[in-house]
Amino acid sequence: MRIFKRSKPISEDINHENGSNVIIDLRKVVKTYSSAAGNFEVLKDIDAQILAGEFVAIIGKSGSGKSTLVNMITGIDRPTSGEIYVNQTAVHTLNEGQMAVWRGRNLGIVFQFFQLLPMLSLVENIMLPMDFCNMYSPRQRKERAMELLQMVEMEDHAKKLPSAISGGQQQRVAIARALANDPPMILADEPTGNLDSKTSDVIFKMFDQLVEEGKTLVMVTHDSSQAQRVSRTILLADGEIVNQYVAQALPALTHEQMLEATRRIEPMHFEPGAIILKEGEKSDKFYIVTRGQAEVSITRPGASDVVVSKIGAGEYFGEVELMRGGANKATVHAGLMPVEVIAIDQQTIQHILDESEAMKQALEEVADEHLAENIETRKSDRATT
Repeated sequence: MRIFKRSKPISEDINHENGSNVIIDLRKVVKTYSSAAGNFEVLKDIDAQILAGEFVAIIGKSGSGKSTLVNMITGIDRPTSGEIYVNQTAVHTLNEGQMAVWRGRNLGIVFQFFQLLPMLSLVENIMLPMDFCNMYSPRQRKERAMELLQMVEMEDHAKKLPSAISGGQQQRVAIARALANDPPMILADEPTGNLDSKTSDVIFKMFDQLVEEGKTLVMVTHDSSQAQRVSRTILLADGEIVNQYVAQALPALTHEQMLEATRRIEPMHFEPGAIILKEGEKSDKFYIVTRGQAEVSITRPGASDVVVSKIGAGEYFGEVELMRGGANKATVHAGLMPVEVIAIDQQTIQHILDESEAMKQALEEVADEHLAENIETRKSDRATT
């Protein structure tokens, strides 16, 4: 199937500064709305990067700022302060005319309520973005629109009006329209919010296919089951981004509790072999690995230390001392590569756990398991000596 792709590949359009392939870059983005009751800050110092080819879900409760964040990326809304770079373009500096042309050529947008023009046929709806941006010849536009309808299995309905097809079919056509100008990025705001589970699954598989073909896809959703199917999530709570490693390590916390922990994290860096925690010493922090691999070892009298476990990104340590008190029961050090962690002070994590019985119980179970492993290892060493 020919889709009349651009002559220049997507990989050449993106920013490779410092060897990265960041295609969406938000820097200290703030959005404030004014009302009779005063100013309301919807987004608070948002820093976020999305790489080309990623499938990212933006999740959070109603009112957390999800749709506002997507509107910043698409230029539908403007930041009160901060900078937004999309595909090398400083979106926050464009005027309305420039924004419309840029958006039509660089973004495909899929809405919850489809937003197909009711008086145009399905094929005409798909041709419209090509007409607006003066993309392709008139003959190619019609041919391309039909091929896109074929891709979403709607070519037999090409001459129908949107009102003549179901909601799921309309969303398929909306996806085809979003691809009309072959944009490198697709942004979808609650694209399956009005669809049944079977139809939602079909739409999601279409998104998976687009990512496999090299598109970058950003999706707003409140459906946690869908969020688990993407390559990465950005969790918003009260207009702020929750640290992804906090969310991964402490999933039983509420979004607000995760945000509280995020606000108190202390980033730390350790060179290969450097000690993070030393057995027998007192610790007052809970640690989550964000990069590299930490090794947990215990001391053996008259023998070398033995590594009992390795901890990778998104995993944690320090829970034994947190839950059971006393000195460190083992030594934790960086492995063969540098290790980066985020540390949360004991007072903060204890306060959060006091409000989350489920997370507290989960950490207690892990602490018991790790403590038992350490004891068993020491018993085995004594038996062999």
